[in-house]
Amino acid sequence: MNLLREHVAYMAQQTVKRLSAAGLIQMEQPEYLKDVMVALLLDELSVEDRINDEVRKILEEHDAEMKDMGASYEEMFKKIKKQLVRERSVIL
Repeated sequence: MNLLREHVAYMAQQTVKRLSAAGLIQMEQPEYLKDVMVALLLDELSVEDRINDEVRKILEEHDAEMKDMGASYEEMFKKIKKQLVRERSVIL
């Protein structure tokens, strides 16, 4: 994730503020709503990081096979990541 937590918190605060100003939401606890939105945004923004970690683990497990086949780490990384994204219907 390339965004700092402070930036994500600002985005959440502005989103809550704009939705409220437009009359699209009503809230009794704006700070709680902002905190929930920060948690959701951080989770969503870290999806790619988690997928990358999983791809690295898969490639570590198959390191010997890749060397025997002469497969490029970068190419295999891209292929596996693309497959995981497709399987999980994730938008990056």
